[in-house]
Amino acid sequence: MSTELDRMKILETKISHVLEYITKLSAENEKLKQQIKDLRVEKKDMEELAKRAGKLDEDLKRYENERDLVRGKVEAIIGQIDKLGI
Repeated sequence: MSTELDRMKILETKISHVLEYITKLSAENEKLKQQIKDLRVEKKDMEELAKRAGKLDEDLKRYENERDLVRGKVEAIIGQIDKLGI
């Protein structure tokens, strides 16, 4: 009978360890789920920043083109003024 009690104690100990392990894994799983949520939010923020950066880059190129056009027109006007000898 003592061996049966010893075996029951061993079984109880093993079950206790399994429950502790399951609890540990559940906590880790919740932590990982939260990290996934945080990373999804961060990814969305980064995508929005990338989109804004792309728009700013397009704006910069447009402004550079406009500047080149204005420079060309100013140089043409200066050339015309030079021809007049003013």
